[in-house]
Amino acid sequence: MATNVLTLEAAKQANLEVVENSRGTQAVHDMVTAMRANRRSGTANCKTRGEVSHSNKKPWRQKGTGRARAGRVASPIWRSGGVAFGPKPRDYSKDVNRKTRRLAFRKALSERIKAGDVLCVDSFEIADGKTKSFVAAVNALAPDARKVLIISESFTDDSYRSGRNVENTLLMTAAEANVEHLLYYPTIVIVRSAMETLASRTAK
Repeated sequence: MATNVLTLEAAKQANLEVVENSRGTQAVHDMVTAMRANRRSGTANCKTRGEVSHSNKKPWRQKGTGRARAGRVASPIWRSGGVAFGPKPRDYSKDVNRKTRRLAFRKALSERIKAGDVLCVDSFEIADGKTKSFVAAVNALAPDARKVLIISESFTDDSYRSGRNVENTLLMTAAEANVEHLLYYPTIVIVRSAMETLASRTAK
């Protein structure tokens, strides 16, 4: 499997839209923020003083005891009392419009190409489905890479099976790859079959 560094000129020849100026930085930030926010469950919940299971009886009379006045043992300043201003279930999700999503993906991919972190290979397939073969193939593509993202139009079941236990290496189809993937992995390997889908995803 011959590997070549994908240059801006080669990307343009493959019909990939690239961003050569500073445009799109904010779109990348917005997209990553939204993706991380959308993963939050928002299920944190604390009981207020009105929800804690306690008696409503006044602990002691208002005056004459020498102690501070107290109305309920469910008060937030009491042990086992309610929580003041605690978290409640909420929706953290953020919406990003399609134009911004496309710009963010185009910008992230362009920056990785300009940095020389994107490699191009004719094909990637592990026929025997063995992890040892997968590791050898990845090392042949990117010998010094700590983390590798391999993008193809599709993968065989044997290829998925061979790489599922390999840490820091991810197989991702061109339709599934997102901005976080492009930013997280120091080395990105793109199979030529994925170019058409990536071109459609980066189109303006």
